[in-house]
Amino acid sequence: MKKVVLIPDSFKGTLSSSKICEIIGGRVEEHFPGCEVVSIPVADGGEGSVDCFLTALGGEKVHLTVKNPYFEDMESFYGIIDEGKTAVIEMAACAGLPLVEDRRDPKKTTTYGVGQLILDAAKRGVSKIVVGLGGSSTNDGGCGAAAAIGVNFYNEKGEKFIPTGGTTHEISRIDLSEKTRELDGIEIVTMCDIDNPMYGKTGAAHVFGPQKGADPEMVLFLDEGIKHLAEVIGKDLGMDLSVVPGTGAAGAMGAGMIAFFSSKLQMGIETVLDTVNFSEVIEGADAIFTGEGKIDFQSLRGKVVIGVARRAKKKGVPVIVVAGGADNDIEEAYEVGVSAIFTINRLPEAFETSRYKSVENLTFTVDNILRLAKSLKA
Repeated sequence: MKKVVLIPDSFKGTLSSSKICEIIGGRVEEHFPGCEVVSIPVADGGEGSVDCFLTALGGEKVHLTVKNPYFEDMESFYGIIDEGKTAVIEMAACAGLPLVEDRRDPKKTTTYGVGQLILDAAKRGVSKIVVGLGGSSTNDGGCGAAAAIGVNFYNEKGEKFIPTGGTTHEISRIDLSEKTRELDGIEIVTMCDIDNPMYGKTGAAHVFGPQKGADPEMVLFLDEGIKHLAEVIGKDLGMDLSVVPGTGAAGAMGAGMIAFFSSKLQMGIETVLDTVNFSEVIEGADAIFTGEGKIDFQSLRGKVVIGVARRAKKKGVPVIVVAGGADNDIEEAYEVGVSAIFTINRLPEAFETSRYKSVENLTFTVDNILRLAKSLKA
């Protein structure tokens, strides 16, 4: 083999996508000296997304002070890639759940810092901003981020305020007249891999509120607040986002990105493939290695493996999937472009045992795949 492209998702709880690239890349170089190895580690928009893009494409990490989930100053960052044309922002960098530690309270947390990151990137003259949703501590519908770019929120008394999850129900009017012009003409794409609506039993508060610290009573309170926000957005901005898939992502930040930032929501892998010019990258490749912790019917809904396979099929490049495990209902994967699927666990062991052998098991599996490829070529 003369060229191999590596584009794995992480194996949740065991191996990062960067570590997987390192392991597979090392075995490729061992068996096929001189082979060009292109590594594109993938993140889903949450923590680590900026580093994945920078690893794949190079670029610059920009550091700056913004507000954390509790409106306190913190050092955060975003990435600049594509010769300064594109900024990559992960909301977890300033609104992430780990940042609140033992203070989890989605009634009080804000996405204000995310808006500050977006605004700073815009001022640097980028033409495109990619925003990754995931791992948030918030339930403010993106109102905090919107306030950071000049969107004004008023209560019934006509007082301006910055809504949090606990005060979205107080919004009486939304005014975009003072929204910054710095974002005019900039394409904003939001990475979003879930299809939850803004509110309701499958909405932001009910599905994601508990992990952010909401008890059952608070979940109902937060859900009513987001429902109210949807109504005001409909009244003042003329948008019905109530049942748009993905608007419930990251405490309804998905809705805020559409309403306040004129962004489109896009599956994470599609964003990654577009950003790295995947169709061009795989030109002349002998094989593509991808994978995830478990490939199952969920993987067929536009996740990394299938997204990669569909584009690779158009170029006629074989796709080898290496996964921690594989379910029985994945025949469709072969139809859309996957050439073969290999699982790394060699013995019938519980995950709590095998997870600590992931490096060893992945190395062994890839080693044997490459031995087979080498023998067939010979």
